[in-house]
Amino acid sequence: MSLPQQRWQIFSPQTDLAKSIADATGLSPIIAQILLNRGINTPELAKIFLDPELEALPDPKQEFPDLITSIDRIEQAIKNNDRITICGDYDVDGMTSTALLIRTLRLLGGNVEYEIPSRMTEGYGINKRIVQDCHDREVKLIITVDNGIAAYEAIAFAESLNISVIVTDHHEVPEDPSKIPPATAILNPKYQVEPTSPYAAIAGVGVAYVLALELSDRFGKRDELENPLLELFTLGTIADLASLTDINRRLVRKGLRLLSQSKVIGIIALINETGIAKDKQTGMKPEAIGFGLGPRINAIGRIGNPQTVIELLTCDDMGQAIALAQECEATNKERQKLCQEIEQEAIAYMSKLKSEGFDITQERVLVIVDREVQDTLYPAPKGNREMA
Repeated sequence: MSLPQQRWQIFSPQTDLAKSIADATGLSPIIAQILLNRGINTPELAKIFLDPELEALPDPKQEFPDLITSIDRIEQAIKNNDRITICGDYDVDGMTSTALLIRTLRLLGGNVEYEIPSRMTEGYGINKRIVQDCHDREVKLIITVDNGIAAYEAIAFAESLNISVIVTDHHEVPEDPSKIPPATAILNPKYQVEPTSPYAAIAGVGVAYVLALELSDRFGKRDELENPLLELFTLGTIADLASLTDINRRLVRKGLRLLSQSKVIGIIALINETGIAKDKQTGMKPEAIGFGLGPRINAIGRIGNPQTVIELLTCDDMGQAIALAQECEATNKERQKLCQEIEQEAIAYMSKLKSEGFDITQERVLVIVDREVQDTLYPAPKGNREMA
């Protein structure tokens, strides 16, 4: 028994419509047909696809019901010099989101710090330990980034301690309305935002970007912040594999040009350390982020200290940035070595299974677990190292 061959479904040609799109855009009829195959079926939509900035975007304050409340609460905290804590995450989306808001709040005069939960001992998202630490430091406002929508208990605990919480997240909202956290405000494209909204596909860094940009408008600082924030948005969006549609595609297209001539010290250092080729005319390629910058940032979140990346993306000293970028590079090399070792162990185990009669055409899914790695990522009572 062999595995089934790929079955292709070919779109039927639409010659007349393809010609009208080609005539309106200057594309060849073949390229116009490709656009048709992707649902871009009018000359107007084709023009917007080719130049996304032609499309007028809705005001995000109309799309996110809690956005004005969020801006008001942050403005109050800044004016009162209240302590603000950003609660981030240890993947590239969470770390770029954290850095993005730190840069924004610092420039606006905020008294800001951050917390990243321990991947090894605490897992994902805001928790009661973080909330208690914030209370002990007299923090008045917590802003979650790339997490929080499912953290009912931690956020309820914060509210009981008179700590305001603004949730910025992009993960699925709890189906049970009673499990939605009692936050001061919630910004999430999956919560009270229409599925047809151009903001529906943004990642966590996209939500942080919208908040930061609108907040900078309130303080009259948009011109100073817009380009650095867009660089971080682009880095986080591509590395998080967010869908490059709607506003993501529009902003990433512009952000790639900015990244090729970045003004963010930490990004400059990381680009130089990785030796990524860049063209100041056409901009950086998405694969340079997906296979270059992103893995080096993610490696820190996997086996290093996320503080390294946060400090890299928020520092203003090139010497410090170079040292931090070198740490990212070294950690990524260690991650690559570990992956190669794991791959070889998995291949060796597969060979053992085959010799024992395992038939991949009959057993279509095989999960290979290294108990030692599993115990490192998810601490549990240590057992013997084995494959299962």
